[in-house]
Amino acid sequence: MPEAAAPASSAPAASRTHLVLIPSYNPGPKVRDTVAAARARWNPVWVVIDGSTDGSAAWLQDMAAQDEGLRVLALPANQGKGAAVLHGIEQAAREGFTHALTLDSDGQHPAHLIPAFMQASQARPDAMVLGVPQFGAEAPRIRVLGRKISNGWANLETLGAGIGDSLFGFRVYPIAPLARVMRGQRFMRRFDFDPEAAVRLAWAGVPAINLPAPVRYFTPEEGGVSHFKYLRDNALLTWMHTRLFLGFALRLPRLAWRRWRPAGR
Repeated sequence: MPEAAAPASSAPAASRTHLVLIPSYNPGPKVRDTVAAARARWNPVWVVIDGSTDGSAAWLQDMAAQDEGLRVLALPANQGKGAAVLHGIEQAAREGFTHALTLDSDGQHPAHLIPAFMQASQARPDAMVLGVPQFGAEAPRIRVLGRKISNGWANLETLGAGIGDSLFGFRVYPIAPLARVMRGQRFMRRFDFDPEAAVRLAWAGVPAINLPAPVRYFTPEEGGVSHFKYLRDNALLTWMHTRLFLGFALRLPRLAWRRWRPAGR
């Protein structure tokens, strides 16, 4: 059952530092439940429409017209998840926000955990707060096994910096270092965004806090929408980890010093 939005009288007060950011591309009707669930637990919530053509842009604009805590930003054409996130955090930084919790628009992520993740971020603003997915029986086995491989590479590329899960997009980012690493190169704009963001932020010295988070895969009959293409996206991840491993080799002395330097130095 979709999570119902809280009554307006119990809506959370607006944060000046932390916002929920939802990149959205052709998510189907479930996006309305996702946004309502996020708004019930946080203020503000921003949605970046990444060139959607399924009618969801109109639904979200209608919701935003009735809710001061919801803002909709729109890109004219599909550019990829990372590009949508970058568009959102750059605007957020201009308005004084320091952190963004990213939430997928398809209902798979646990909106009820938004306050807990935000609280962890507020306690450690220097860190990224990473969700570690807890899968149900409905999760595609090939996806679960595939992310274990990606996680192994991510922890090798960071000398075991503590990335609990490299692919799960339910996480809180400190905006300034994320924007900095994204502007510094032309990758991280599509499906490669989440794992590369975690690795590059670890390289930049951003520590990771890992919190468990249930994930739900919906069937098409339940309104589930997936844009994952097995060959295309695994090829993208393979190329990404090849690049990151080469970058890791160049950074190895500095990463090793940071990891094992004597205490107090």
